[in-house]
Parts: sequence; structure tokens; C-alpha cells
Amino acid sequence: MKKVFRLLAVALLIIFALILIVPLLIALPPLPDLAPVEELTDPDSQFIEINGLKVHYKQAGSSGPALVLLHGFGASVYSWHAVMQPLAAANTVIAYDRPAFGLTSRPLPGDWTGSNPYTMDAQVDLLVALLDAKGIHQAILVGNSAGGTVAVSAALKVPQRVRALILVDAAVYSGGGFPTWSRSLMGTPQGRWFGTLIARQIQNRGMDLLRVAWHNPELIPQETITGYRKPLRMANWDRALWELSLAQQPAQLASRLSELNLPVLVITGDDDRIVPTQQSLRLAREIPGAQLDLLQFCGHVPQEECPETFLTSVNSFLSVIQEKDQ
Repeated sequence: MKKVFRLLAVALLIIFALILIVPLLIALPPLPDLAPVEELTDPDSQFIEINGLKVHYKQAGSSGPALVLLHGFGASVYSWHAVMQPLAAANTVIAYDRPAFGLTSRPLPGDWTGSNPYTMDAQVDLLVALLDAKGIHQAILVGNSAGGTVAVSAALKVPQRVRALILVDAAVYSGGGFPTWSRSLMGTPQGRWFGTLIARQIQNRGMDLLRVAWHNPELIPQETITGYRKPLRMANWDRALWELSLAQQPAQLASRLSELNLPVLVITGDDDRIVPTQQSLRLAREIPGAQLDLLQFCGHVPQEECPETFLTSVNSFLSVIQEKDQ
């Protein structure tokens, strides 16, 4: 028996040594099918330098209230493709790729000075700087999933810059990244090596998550799958995704929802299996005066799966705000 335990101890020491040494000796396998950002842009793609980032965005409309669209985890400006032009008929609409996603540049440790661009504070600062660059004093923020977390954080940090919130299946009660005790380990060279390999799993599992995001995944068009896969051809998308994961902290927004003093529309699909529908129902209850729209036969991304119903809800909310502002 002692011999067995001795052999197990030796085996564990060897495995531990390999975990420590291999990432320092072996480079990560190169990503396949990478392309320069110029080959991945759309005809309406635009870029702007903000806080050291080359931010990819799209803009439509030139009159009416300013709407800023904030996509969720693993998404990009593409997430708004079905609703952006209709919204632009009466509004100025801007959608941009948040750090670590889409075609926005992906700095790695050592590339930035000052704040880590993947933290929540830095993401709110980026949003405000974008508003400043576009000459927008106040905007209506439309946030889907993790984009809703950014929207609520901005409304609490700079309330004078946010006219209203439209929270679409917002991830307010979930998230927060790794436990505090594990962050130092995950941020070591070895942790980043293995973490990058973990991040790469989105290449295979990302489409599974997309199917979960839809109430009826059989209706997902090939165009949407292509739109979600495109940013995975950007250099360093995997490493940046891990840096985002490392930078995440509990937002602790739930205890501050009563501080929100502005018009809020909460939209959720009745079959959201990523941010459970019950969380959005709770969100509408806990934000003072919030309006709730529950969209039937719809999942986590109603702006893609149920665009017509989504637009009806948003336009009705916006018309009320415009009446108050006149």
C-alpha cells in the first residue's frame, strides 16, 4: 500500500511539474484562418481611436435621440443588424464592439498604459469617451445581456449622460468572473497559457451557446452563424477573451438598482435560457418605475430572433420619452 501511495505521489509531482513547465517551453498552437481586420470589415464599418483602443462601430441615422447599442458576451455589432436601420429612421443609432469582441483592437498586458481596458470601469469610461467624441451629451443605452451590465453601470456612474435604459435580457444578477482567491493563479504565465486554450473552446461551443440563445434554434439563418464566427478570425481574440475573464469583478449592481432614477424598459424573451427570464422579471420589479415587456416565443437575443416584436416594444417606449421631452 505504501508503494502505491508513493507512486501516486510521484505521478502527481510529475503532473504538477508539467503544468508549471510546459507553458514556459511550448508556444500555443497558432490560430487557423486569421485575417487582417481590413478583410473582415463591412461597407458601413467605421473605426475611432478612444482611450488607446481602435474601436469598431457602425452609425445610422442623423436626427432624433441618440441610441447606443451594447452587445452581449461573445457577440458584436452584428447582434443588432436586424434592428439598427429601422431604429435609425427616427434616431441617431451607434453600435460598437466592446473590448475583447468584434473588430475592436485587442490589447494584451504590456500594450496599454493606465487602466486595464477590460475592466467594467474602463468599459464605462470608453462609452463616455465615445459619447464625447460624437458630441452626444445624453444617450439612451440599449444593452443586451452583458451589455446590459455596462448600461446599468454607466447609468449609476455618470447618470447625467444617460437619458434612459433599455435592458434586453440583461445579465445584472449573474457574472463576476473568477473567485478572488484564484485570480493570481489564473493570471500567471501558466494560467494564461491554459486559459487561452480554454477560451478557444468558443470556436466549437460558441455555436452551441447560440442555439441555446434562441427559442427556436432551427430558425437561425446561416448568415447569423457566419456573423458570429467572423470575429474569431481576428488575431489574439482568444488571449483577449481570457484577459476579459481575468478582469471581471462582481458588479454588485443588485443592491444599487433603487438608485436608478430614469425611464427604464426591461425586455426579455419568455424562453431565455442564458439569463433566465425570471431574472428579468425580478429586474423590472426592483428598478423603480421600470416597464416590463415579455416577448412571447423568444429567447435571449430578441433583437435577432424577434426583431419586429422587439422594435414595437422599443419604439413605443421611445415615443413616451419623446413626448416627455417636448
